[in-house]
Order: sequence, then C-alpha cells, then structure tokens
Amino acid sequence: MGKVSLEGIEFHAYHGAYPEENVLGNRFTLDLELDTDFKKAMLEDDLKSTIDYTKLYKLIKERMDVKVKLLEHLGHLIIEDILRVYPEVKKIQLTLKKHHPSLGGLVKYSAVQIHYPEDYA
Repeated sequence: MGKVSLEGIEFHAYHGAYPEENVLGNRFTLDLELDTDFKKAMLEDDLKSTIDYTKLYKLIKERMDVKVKLLEHLGHLIIEDILRVYPEVKKIQLTLKKHHPSLGGLVKYSAVQIHYPEDYA
C-alpha cells in the first residue's frame, strides 16, 4: 500500500447556501490523500497501474463546476466520483476549504475534512 496525494488544488467556484455565493463565487482549496496499492506501478513504470494525477484533477474539476450548497455534500460527491473511477482505493482523506466565507466577519476559511471509509460507517 502507498499514498497518492494532491495538495493545494485551487478553484474558483460557486458553492454556497446564500444567493450571493452562487453569483460571486469564492476561492476553494482541496487537499486529497488516497491509500492504494501501487506496487505494480513501482515495478513496471506503467501509468495504468496507479492513480493518474491528471485524470484525478479533471474529475475533481468537473465536480467543482457543479453548484451545491454545502461543503460536506461537495466532499462526499468528490469521494463518490473517485471511487467510481478508482474502486481499488482503500482510504481517502479529503479536506475542502472555502476561503473568506460570508459570515459577517473576518474568517480566513471554513473547512470540512472527510475520511473514507470511517465517515461512511
């Protein structure tokens, strides 16, 4: 087993429960860590034997382009997308941050962290 990760992925997207968030959008960052068996890729130097970072990024980008209200729901949908394409993934840790959320005061970011399969039990 090994870990594959993408860290600090940035998007401008239009997620949020309030109408102004859906119009103005916001900056989001995502950190992702996947536990998977990539021993074959280590031995054979074959991209088909591991997680393709470009494919993974595109999958997340496509999901970020679809508006939802809650970070929790968005994180869940991203995890479901990953598992659909890479069913061999054993564990996922996802952290999703919304920068400067509209809370009425100065807040650097709001965030959710989701662990698969622990949070799905």
